[in-house]
Amino acid sequence: MAQFRYLRYFTKRYPLTVTGAVIIFLVVMVSLAAPLVSPHNPYTLNLTDRLKPPGSIYLLGTDELGRDILSRIIYGARLSLLAGVGIVGIAGLFGIVIGSVSGLLGGKVDQAVMRLMDIMLAFPSLVLALALSAALGANFRNSILAIAIVKIPVYVRLVRGQALSIKERQFVKAAQTFGAPKVWIISRHIIPNCLAPVVVQATLGIGEAILIAATLSFIGLGAQPPAAEWGAMVSMGRIYLLDQWWYASFPGIAIFITVIGFNLFGDGVRDMLDPRFRN
Repeated sequence: MAQFRYLRYFTKRYPLTVTGAVIIFLVVMVSLAAPLVSPHNPYTLNLTDRLKPPGSIYLLGTDELGRDILSRIIYGARLSLLAGVGIVGIAGLFGIVIGSVSGLLGGKVDQAVMRLMDIMLAFPSLVLALALSAALGANFRNSILAIAIVKIPVYVRLVRGQALSIKERQFVKAAQTFGAPKVWIISRHIIPNCLAPVVVQATLGIGEAILIAATLSFIGLGAQPPAAEWGAMVSMGRIYLLDQWWYASFPGIAIFITVIGFNLFGDGVRDMLDPRFRN
């Protein structure tokens, strides 16, 4: 009973956070249960049913090859979530390590690292990701790697700022006085005390990562046919947008809802973990 009261209180206090969490939960469950909930095989061609409008057999219509759009959206959730989590995971991991080392060591190492990060941040994220993805080769894996590289400076600056503050605390000074190795100080003191803002940034960053990955697929630098990927589906559907509006519209709506869900949840996590945003 107490748990129910707390849940009701939490829902009233953070309604948008709960809304975002529900959206994320539904997207994750649908992606995991795709073979069970998908009404058709997303890769089966049926040219006799090409570009069918939404109806009883094909709830969201079909594409130019007769493939069920709903089934492809369901399976596409897997790729979008993989892109979002993969990008944030890679960028966060390297950002935490580089930022911690830079902040603790300081001096020329810190200056060199931060000048490199400043150069990377001088370019718009999408433009730099587009250039890196084109250089690495147009496929889904390379698009994830390209976007992750672009997002590393965000986490480096965040963790480095935290590390500069943490290394001045007494417990770090004491560890340095007793000759503790820098690796030990970073792993035991710096990184654990930097995780809260990193978690906030990560939850906000997944939505953006999904959107950028979908954009690269839209312009042909991400997932390649016949992959069921939302951005690629919107790209193919734009050709038929005037008459077969459902082809591009429903994958676009899936991107919108998923990104909004992660943004709402990320805002809520920030409000709960960062005292500056608490009411």
